[in-house]
Amino acid sequence: MVGAGIFGLPADAARLAGAWSPVLFLLCGVLMTTLMASFAQASSYFQGTGGPILYTRAAFGPFAAFETGWVLYVGRVTSFAANANLLATYLAGYVEGLGTGVGRVAVIFVLAAFFAAVNVVGVKRGMGSVMAITVAKFVPLAVFVLVGLAYLRPGPFAGAAPPPLGEFGGAMLLVFYAFIGFEGALIPAGESRDPKRDMPRALFATAAFVTVLYVLVQAVSVAVEPDLAASKRPLADAAARMMGPFGAAMISIGALMSILGNSASAVLSAPRMTYALALEGSLPRVFGRVHERFATPHVSIVVYCALGFALGASGTFADLAVMSSFARLLGYAASVASIPRLRRRFAGVEGEFRLPGGLAIPAAALLICAWLMAQVDLPTVGKTAALVAVGAGLYGSAKIGQKKGPAAA
Repeated sequence: MVGAGIFGLPADAARLAGAWSPVLFLLCGVLMTTLMASFAQASSYFQGTGGPILYTRAAFGPFAAFETGWVLYVGRVTSFAANANLLATYLAGYVEGLGTGVGRVAVIFVLAAFFAAVNVVGVKRGMGSVMAITVAKFVPLAVFVLVGLAYLRPGPFAGAAPPPLGEFGGAMLLVFYAFIGFEGALIPAGESRDPKRDMPRALFATAAFVTVLYVLVQAVSVAVEPDLAASKRPLADAAARMMGPFGAAMISIGALMSILGNSASAVLSAPRMTYALALEGSLPRVFGRVHERFATPHVSIVVYCALGFALGASGTFADLAVMSSFARLLGYAASVASIPRLRRRFAGVEGEFRLPGGLAIPAAALLICAWLMAQVDLPTVGKTAALVAVGAGLYGSAKIGQKKGPAAA
């Protein structure tokens, strides 16, 4: 969950809510906890791998499971595209011209092409790139918060007020982007030692840790950087005021590592979703092709990176972040909606985790998803709907191919 978004969102949050923006992160963390609690209950019914796809298949059937997996795939590819734009923004602080125009498109292309090549060559290299990059992102954030605690004073927050009611929902939707991604841990849950016990614990611990971290990051940014709302590299600018050029460089490196780590992880895992869906007959067989030499799902990898490049080159960080959040919310809502049927079907199974209040918390989570989705503008809804329709078309094409028989396929 601690991804590249936190390196770019503090400025947008400050622009929308000013000194009140840390409360946005706190409220979003509370709202996200209802979602994660609902997922904790759903995950306790299953030992297998698949996460949200598994829940919706058991409750609503194969097509609902496919569309849930597909919208989460869309959420990942739009997140990849958003982070690619953020990478260009941070690099522009050191190489002029990379944040706009041809330079921005070139950065996005190189990122997509590099990780496509790395992951086509082999899963070991892809996994190695994830491990090598991921560790580096936490140290700069920890230093930023620890140093920044000394700068926290009541003054910058005096008189802070929430944004106007008409803008509040949009602000929450944008901040929500920093919290997405927890479902990625549930997909391979069946490969863990005791998923029915471990997944609920992990979800609650993660929700608490990430919320506290994000609130502190935003509070320090507001206290230190007076022009936070106008900053293109908010954490780097705030770190520069606290620690000079070293601080700016430290955060910039952390941001670059986080973006590269997220991108490496996404290109490693997301194409395996379309590969697996092709193997089970929910996508055309071409997505299931494996490279003769490297034994990797090269078609799924190349398609994912090409789509990420196209979306990244045609959008901005903020727009793509909202689009990613909207797509994930669709997947979250489908998963939460499956809980009443799962409760009836698996009532009393060993290891069942039941939330207090019956269905009150899942109902609240579903309402939150609906409220946040209602904040999305029509162009974003249209673009997301187009990608969802593409998925439905591919699903239909795969099923028609199956009916024609093995020879035709």
